[in-house]
Amino acid sequence: MADPASQPCPWHREAWAALAQQPRHAHAYLLCGITGIGKRRFANAFAARLLCLSPAHGMACGSCRSCALRQAGSHPDYLEVAPEEEGKAIRVDAIRQLSEFLAQTAQQGGRKVILLQPAEAMNLNAANALLKSLEEPAGDAHLLLVSDQPSRLLPTIRSRCLVQALPSPGPREAADWLAEQLPELEDVQRAALLNMAEGAPLMALNLHRQDALGWRALVVDQIKGLLKNQTSPSQVADKWSAVPLELLVDWFCGFTMDLLKLRLGAVQEPASQDMDKVLGYMAQRVELPELLTWQSWLVEHRGKILGKANLNRALFIESLLIQWKQMLERR
Repeated sequence: MADPASQPCPWHREAWAALAQQPRHAHAYLLCGITGIGKRRFANAFAARLLCLSPAHGMACGSCRSCALRQAGSHPDYLEVAPEEEGKAIRVDAIRQLSEFLAQTAQQGGRKVILLQPAEAMNLNAANALLKSLEEPAGDAHLLLVSDQPSRLLPTIRSRCLVQALPSPGPREAADWLAEQLPELEDVQRAALLNMAEGAPLMALNLHRQDALGWRALVVDQIKGLLKNQTSPSQVADKWSAVPLELLVDWFCGFTMDLLKLRLGAVQEPASQDMDKVLGYMAQRVELPELLTWQSWLVEHRGKILGKANLNRALFIESLLIQWKQMLERR
């Protein structure tokens, strides 16, 4: 029986069926879609299917020698290429290793499969090196490129891949799937996770594993205390010392978008329901030019955080909170 990690998500069954029915497989695929919808699971399932010696019903059997090697992480004809550190670039040395792998004969006598993720993390030198491999396919080998942002790839790379756009699940399907994964949570908790993940169920599951609900409650509580002058930016920064910066800045981006929509009258209630009273109060008092200036600063620093810039954490959080509060005090 195939392991769960080698099964595509339910909302990708149609895309999987179309792929499995192809009489011949392309040399390179570009699997793309938003973050957290199961692209990596789809790629894993496809890699397993390509390597399997006895596929059944369009899926890897999960029990042949090749499947056993892959599940053990020791398949000699399977290579994963990724950044050395999360958020860093895929460098040209990794692509050279990929090229050397392609030049070798398959040790199991079948296909060779390479999974590269995230494809947009390749720097220019790496992308150009990969292009050479795409231009000169080697034997029965298949490259699976996974990307959240395919527009960042070189057009020449995209044009040499069979592009498979993977859809997001609908709200009900996402909620049902997450309920199966996290039956111990209440409906409102799972809904909060999906809201934070913008409807992407695998991201919601990952957020739960990070205790995002606990961090979120702490962040909301401290923001309220700050605006009531019950605490200071430096005290809040100290209490937020373990909150992942990526989560923190994403939440403030969400709060800011809610403020803009409320301020412009585009919505009556914010998407951030746990901040509805705070955001409703602020929307009546902040000036639009200052809100836009704040948003520009926040987006700039979000880019630095996602790019793993060496920011002073405490100073960044203090600056963020001071500016957040000053939008109210300047009126």
